[in-house]
Amino acid sequence: MSEQTMRADDAVYGSLASCYITIDGRRWNFMNIIDFESKYEINVSDVKILGRTSMGHKPAGAKGTWSGTAHYNQSIMRTIALKYKRTGFMSPFEIQVTNEDPSSAVGRQVITHMGCLSDTFTLAKFAAGEDLLEEDISGTFDDWDMPEKFKELAGM
Repeated sequence: MSEQTMRADDAVYGSLASCYITIDGRRWNFMNIIDFESKYEINVSDVKILGRTSMGHKPAGAKGTWSGTAHYNQSIMRTIALKYKRTGFMSPFEIQVTNEDPSSAVGRQVITHMGCLSDTFTLAKFAAGEDLLEEDISGTFDDWDMPEKFKELAGM
């Protein structure tokens, strides 16, 4: 008897994602982003336990980070840096990413990142002979939510 396997159509095609960024109440379709990844890293502390040879472990806090690559054709991120340079205040913002591939049975997943800050800004750039200019973007987030989850595939 063979086990059920995933259908190839159920892999989610990444180009069909959408990304929106909201800064100071204004929402932009961040359609110029080429790739994006966010991570939620749990800090795990070692716990020494008397009478055991192995240490235990306990979650003790977490950190959210995000990174991506965008076409170098917007000034939204540089405007955040300019405001910080001039005032010393950086407005936290929100990034919402939706993955939805109509050919996949998993449906749609939405992740909302809140309290986002950027940590590196490309101010100016050029490259002679380069076809397209791109810029790396990255930062942190304080909180996140998942208002929509992928459906479980048959056989999981």
